[in-house]
Amino acid sequence: MIVRKLRLRRAWSQETLAQLSGLSVRTIQRLERGQSAGLESLQALASALEVDVSTLQPLREEPTTMTNESKVMNEPMITSVEEASIRHVRDIKGFYSHLIAYAVTMALLLLCSLLGFMKYAAMGWTALGWGLGVVLHGLMVFEKVHLFGPSWERKQVEKRLGRHL
Repeated sequence: MIVRKLRLRRAWSQETLAQLSGLSVRTIQRLERGQSAGLESLQALASALEVDVSTLQPLREEPTTMTNESKVMNEPMITSVEEASIRHVRDIKGFYSHLIAYAVTMALLLLCSLLGFMKYAAMGWTALGWGLGVVLHGLMVFEKVHLFGPSWERKQVEKRLGRHL
């Protein structure tokens, strides 16, 4: 995440960073997803991004808030608001991936039904069941329904910790 944040601050694409650092685009993508990197890769990135290697080392464990020490060292830490926004965007991406998978599968099932490989009833039940799942997923992602909202999460954490509200 730190690599992505530094790259975006410079308005660079992943391809640009890959060219400047001498790494592959695939390596940049893996690092931005939080996977670990070797020392040589970190040094190449640090050189291209004009930062100290130690700035890139917290790739494995990212803080959620900025500490006084990080403010003094001017390290780009991810705030809790940024982290929540990233999580929400990933949830939306997951919903759209789910929706696309549903649409493609339903199109293939319709084609199979039209060609006589299966009955329309089988397709209908599949479309109905999965369609309800897609709708529920969308309602939860876009916060129209709060089945498992913050209060539920808090209760579950308290339950796991052995505390009762």
